[in-house]
Amino acid sequence: MSTTTTTPSTPSASPPVSGSPAPRGAQGALRRVTHHHLFWPVVALVVMLLACGLRSPGFLDVTIMDGHLFGQLIDIMRASATPLLLGIGMCLVIATGGIDLSVGAVMAISLAVSLTYIDASGTGGTLSTALAAVAIGLLVAAVIGAFNGFLVTVLGIQPFIATMILMVAGRGIAMLITKGQITTTTSPPFKSIGSGFILGIPTPVVIAGVVFALVALLVRRTALGMLVESIGINREASRLAGVQSRNITWFVYLLCGLLAGLAGIVYGAPTMAADANNIGLMKELDAIMVVVLGGTKLDGGKFSLAGVVVGALLLSTLERAVVIFHISSQITPLFKALVLIIVCIAASERLRSLLASRLPRKRPTLGAGTATTSAKGAAA
Repeated sequence: MSTTTTTPSTPSASPPVSGSPAPRGAQGALRRVTHHHLFWPVVALVVMLLACGLRSPGFLDVTIMDGHLFGQLIDIMRASATPLLLGIGMCLVIATGGIDLSVGAVMAISLAVSLTYIDASGTGGTLSTALAAVAIGLLVAAVIGAFNGFLVTVLGIQPFIATMILMVAGRGIAMLITKGQITTTTSPPFKSIGSGFILGIPTPVVIAGVVFALVALLVRRTALGMLVESIGINREASRLAGVQSRNITWFVYLLCGLLAGLAGIVYGAPTMAADANNIGLMKELDAIMVVVLGGTKLDGGKFSLAGVVVGALLLSTLERAVVIFHISSQITPLFKALVLIIVCIAASERLRSLLASRLPRKRPTLGAGTATTSAKGAAA
């Protein structure tokens, strides 16, 4: 009896079928990019910069004069320093489930204290006087932030109400410090905080960059960031897990007040004038806008400091675009609100899910692999 041996043939690789879906790896990477919380804010920022560049030739140019960087992009970065400082503190407060409406008033108080000290000292031209003025202004701002934290954590007052108290009363405090007048003085070292340069880079940009780096290291290289997020997600569960939610929340409000004071000094230093009625006016809304544009949700939990940077740059670019496109100052708030709405809608997960469910899905084309599997099943 003869035995017939059949050698199984190795199936040849079939060429990809035309019209077959893209590889899952590429689809997954694209999906991760487009679903990142910074994707649409960055797209909006790039579109705004390109639109301004097309409208104003030379908008994107950066020049070096006397070792210093100049240009409209540099001006945008300089203008972003104040909302960035405010946004960093506001971001952490919002991450805990709170809010701080007093940052604008804290800006006015901090600047008023600093300039009043310089004016009263009679030695405003010295570096030591300028440093002392900054230290006193920041100390007062930190005390105000700690007071906000006390109202929220110890007395249990709702953050919206607690910080609104100082939002209103803070203006009166600043008016008392300046005696109802615009305080002006002269101090070249103090003025350089807002208008000087460090290694060719505007001083406000350097200050904001250093603060961002320090806070980022603090919240991402230690457990603080995780604890802040846990408090915002579920305060009671965090407490039961042993998290000192009261102390952390108190510290976050103190830090927010401190950064608001620094923002006030950086903002008012170029003019060396403290106007208690106008310094920091409506800046609390800008701070919240920066945080929201950066992808941090107002209901607390996860936060993004990198998003705050993008939000601050986008806000400053919007303000510059208003000038370049000759938009009336009367409708500037409407223009900013419109851009905010567009970015938030584009980044909405619910909207993306709704659109995905409405769009028709392509059925995968039967390839060689599917046909081979079917043949094997039939043979079995």
